[in-house]
Amino acid sequence: MISINTSNNKKVYFASDQHLGAPTAEASFPREKKFVAWLDEVKKDAEAIFLLGDLFDFWFEYKTVVPKGFVRVLGKLAEIKDSGIPIYFFVGNHDLWMNDYFKKELNIPVYHKPQEFLINNKKFLIGHGDGLGPGDKGYKRMKKVFTFPLFKWMFKWLHPDIGVSLGQYMSVKNKMISGDEDAKFLGEENEWLVLYCKKKLTEKHYDFFVFGHRHLPMVIDLQENSKYINLGDWIQYYTFGEFNKLEFNLTEFNSKPR
Repeated sequence: MISINTSNNKKVYFASDQHLGAPTAEASFPREKKFVAWLDEVKKDAEAIFLLGDLFDFWFEYKTVVPKGFVRVLGKLAEIKDSGIPIYFFVGNHDLWMNDYFKKELNIPVYHKPQEFLINNKKFLIGHGDGLGPGDKGYKRMKKVFTFPLFKWMFKWLHPDIGVSLGQYMSVKNKMISGDEDAKFLGEENEWLVLYCKKKLTEKHYDFFVFGHRHLPMVIDLQENSKYINLGDWIQYYTFGEFNKLEFNLTEFNSKPR
């Protein structure tokens, strides 16, 4: 378990579901600039930054090729990491084909499953959130296909111009593949990530569960000293999480793109 302790009034920041590239590169460009502006803002007092997946609407790493674009956000992440601020990246269902590009080029660790962190002596379980809890069987079957080594091997033999174009089209057009749910609160008894967190609490205590994927900002008390947080998205809400000493807050980023 990685332990983080904040100092000198610094904070730990969390963001998820930017979906850069969707529905087109041109349409998402203002969102990329706004997200880079957020990174510029939080780097001033960040102890660490967590990115919880679906940064890109589609991502596939060939041996020597990655998708074109996103140079502003990649450059900003490199700058922040080089300055000494740790960044932790969790893959989502749109960028689940991420391998070691971030690790090699940016020195940013990449996680494919939820991980435990101890932040200011508070226990966190952090991840993207896709495929967890009951239900969503169609997506779970699809994820098994997409992560099956033979399927990945076959896909990488497509020319990148074909493979990336096909992946981008499928990601935007097909809701089963993209996991683009309606961002509507289902009720605590029907929110499958809430049910997942409650089940985990029967096995071990966590002070905070932090996930993305649902595109809906949520803070739900599970027990007196345990909360579930969903970070929302950077398509409609532009929300992010900040943990300051012992409190976790969801905040909307209102600054205009530079």
